[in-house]
Amino acid sequence: MKYIIALIGLLVVFGLGYLASNNRKNIKVKPIILMVIIQIILSFLLLNTTLGLVLIKGFAGVFSKLLEYAGAGVSFVFGGLANKGEMPFFLNVLLPIVFISVLIGIFQYFKILPFIMKAIGLLLSKVNGMGKLESYNAVASAMIGQSEVFITVKKQLGLLPAHRLYTLCASAMSTVSMSIVGAYMTMIQPRYVVTALVLNLFGGFIITSIINPYKVDPSEDILDIHEVEKQSFFEMLGEYILDGFKVAVIVGAMLIGFVALMAAINNIFDLIFHISFQEILGYIFAPIAFVMGIPFSEAVQAGGIMAEKLVTNEFVAMMDLAKVGKSFSPRTLGIISVFLVSFANFSSIGIIAGAVKSLHEKKGNVVAKFGLKLLYGATLVSVLSAVIVSIVL
Repeated sequence: MKYIIALIGLLVVFGLGYLASNNRKNIKVKPIILMVIIQIILSFLLLNTTLGLVLIKGFAGVFSKLLEYAGAGVSFVFGGLANKGEMPFFLNVLLPIVFISVLIGIFQYFKILPFIMKAIGLLLSKVNGMGKLESYNAVASAMIGQSEVFITVKKQLGLLPAHRLYTLCASAMSTVSMSIVGAYMTMIQPRYVVTALVLNLFGGFIITSIINPYKVDPSEDILDIHEVEKQSFFEMLGEYILDGFKVAVIVGAMLIGFVALMAAINNIFDLIFHISFQEILGYIFAPIAFVMGIPFSEAVQAGGIMAEKLVTNEFVAMMDLAKVGKSFSPRTLGIISVFLVSFANFSSIGIIAGAVKSLHEKKGNVVAKFGLKLLYGATLVSVLSAVIVSIVL
């Protein structure tokens, strides 16, 4: 039965993508089928094999150790603010982003990350049928962040047509940056975080190949990486420390605002309609939850968490999932967890459009115009990843 529902889920995702396609004649079926098969194989290896378990344990172990190191710094500065046994979200989940950001800066400084991003991007371009720039951008987005990635390709932004710019932005919204991964792992199981990272990478190519198909001319298939002005090692450290702290503070501020707003809206709806706003969203998203492989008995509650992620952000949704996770079956918990690991929400439209606009105002305005379509595609990527996981769980 689960395979039939998964097949329906795939047809729904592809159908919704096809309806929004801007050039249906150019859709290439073979690369799409190949990437779906790769997704299924990789999700099976990661979630159902000993090798996958070892890889995920190793990955999670590295981040666990990094969070310990980060904790030493946080404790030195903020030690004593929290009562013994308590785990304030800002201190234990968000502030470690500062240390992860520093590590990313070090790997960037010594040219390790650029080499890895170029190599993986080149390999992916052989599979997805897209250009080298698109493939590099997807990998870079997952490593250095959805806004920072555009700095590395800013030389080409002004030359890109709208359809190629859409693909770059869709990749940035579908993936999550490594600086945030450690925070996610404190809220949901690491194996689902790792699986989502891999699936979303391919899912972004699949959905954009349907919604926004095109062929890159060999003469235009150029990857021109912008080299930032050379800094001293300690200048770089200071910059990445501040950048990481800004991210932590911004996420914290957004959480304060969104959590408070959701509480207020839920209370108002409960007083007037005797049903919370989140429950209403749950009913709206329940059909999507069902085609993702979630049983009817859990679809409404799961749909509410999915909708909350779209309307607010993934952190708010993950916090709520942690509260009600025990009421879900392990399979449902895995499917929802994978769905939540992405930047697909309304606030990301402004973040990405603003990042591009800061580098090229005209192109930033172009991104703002297709912002809703961008969110639509990125959400389909999350749904597709969840459907793939439902096959192997």
